[in-house]
Amino acid sequence: MVADRAGVMAVQVRLDPLHLALERGEDGRAVDLLFGLSSAEVASLLEGLPGPERGRLWRKIPEKSHGAILADLADPVRSSLLRRMAPEKVAEATKSLDIDDAVDILQDLPGPEEIEHVLRSMDVQNRRRLSSMLSYEEDQAGGLMDTDVVPVRAEVTLDVVARYLRSLGSLPEGTDSLMVVDREGHFLGTLSLRRVLTGDAQLTVGECMHSRHEAIPATLPAAEVSNLFAREDLVSAPVVDDQGRLLGRITVDDVVDVIRDQAERRMLHMVGLMQEEDTFSPVWGSAGRRAVWLGINLVTAFLAAWVIGHFEGTIRQVVALAILMPVVASMGGIAGSQTLTIVVRGLALGQLARANVKPLFLKELAIGTLNGLGWAAVVAVVGATWFDSPWLGVVFGAAMLVNLVVAALAGVGIPLGLRAMGIDPALAGGVLLTTVTDVIGFVSFLGLGALILL
Repeated sequence: MVADRAGVMAVQVRLDPLHLALERGEDGRAVDLLFGLSSAEVASLLEGLPGPERGRLWRKIPEKSHGAILADLADPVRSSLLRRMAPEKVAEATKSLDIDDAVDILQDLPGPEEIEHVLRSMDVQNRRRLSSMLSYEEDQAGGLMDTDVVPVRAEVTLDVVARYLRSLGSLPEGTDSLMVVDREGHFLGTLSLRRVLTGDAQLTVGECMHSRHEAIPATLPAAEVSNLFAREDLVSAPVVDDQGRLLGRITVDDVVDVIRDQAERRMLHMVGLMQEEDTFSPVWGSAGRRAVWLGINLVTAFLAAWVIGHFEGTIRQVVALAILMPVVASMGGIAGSQTLTIVVRGLALGQLARANVKPLFLKELAIGTLNGLGWAAVVAVVGATWFDSPWLGVVFGAAMLVNLVVAALAGVGIPLGLRAMGIDPALAGGVLLTTVTDVIGFVSFLGLGALILL
């Protein structure tokens, strides 16, 4: 954590001088400001620069550093820089990277033709390894794995394994265990390095391995992979194909990247933005992506306005309704958002299924009812006292109760319905929920006002 804060401070201290140097055309000075920074810190500085300045600085950075920096960049920024690079340069940049990092970079190229061009620029071994991983989707276990593993056979002794490891000279980074396979490459279990070092040298691998270590199917979604690592406290895990043959492994640093990407995606989706949204994305592209959800929100706003328009006469006669009705809608929106957040989180963690939907509905209904009764009493007193009208207080309180109960039910029903239709609840749930709570809040408040106060 201290190292993270130090890295953030190093970036913040240099961002203003870097921006100023680029504005003045002092590109050499800008490159000097990057001296001594890690690839992650340089990546963070690049993400903090507008597009033209980012491109100029990228061209000045030594090409030997390009690969490590590209691996640490956010996807939208990485894609923009890759479009400026020749395929041969991309191949050279990825040559020294871990295989999973190289795959991440290739997946951000504009299209399959560009990927194929880069692969043709590589040596045969790298081309084969990358091609096998690129056959899987980016958000699948096969797209996350690293094929650089150390396999061993079950029938050899620990002494043979130890001598084999010494002959290798080095191990893949993050190796905590060896993968045990049979003659056909089928995964059998794992052998911890600690057991190799401390176990009886004459014992066989089969006698010492963990055969119950569950392998991850290559097609398993990345979100489920991250849940598995969190649930089982894994440091690494093997990845297998449909026949159980070992393909590679996923390490915890890969999973951390998945968790970060998921958090960023949900944060952006909650306000209707795509993950492609970069701080300094081109204006036209950003405007177009945001305009879609602004348009959807405008339609829902007109729907709420249409509802209010049906009670124009009521509002004219009881002006207090116009003053108080935003309170009802606002409280419903907040209550619904709380429930929506809980449900979206449960869906993301795989904690919700058909069997436990009913208890969830009942729980949120109970919470909505309790909060509704409590706050209905509060606003009823406030409304009655403020406008010296007990019946207005009754209308105010009743509408609050109705809207908080409906908000709780909508907060559960909307994300479950969207998930059933194959739509990300985090992307569309907020807009639909706001529409429901606004419309129900206005209808209940103004409708009761028309019935009771006129």
